[in-house]
Amino acid sequence: MKVVAIVLLLVILLVLGRAMLQLVRGPAGSPKLVRSLTWRVALSVGLFVLLLIGYHFGWWRPHGA
Repeated sequence: MKVVAIVLLLVILLVLGRAMLQLVRGPAGSPKLVRSLTWRVALSVGLFVLLLIGYHFGWWRPHGA
């Protein structure tokens, strides 16, 4: 499951980079930019939910205190 979380994080960064390129190349409200940012938000929420589920089932435990 840790590999899935890392892959999701890398995909989020890739989509964010693609959105940055769309912002630099085109107008601020272009459909490609909005679609890229929508994907980034959806993937980020999915990663957060995956982390919560992983914590609940004991796949991940917090470190420290």
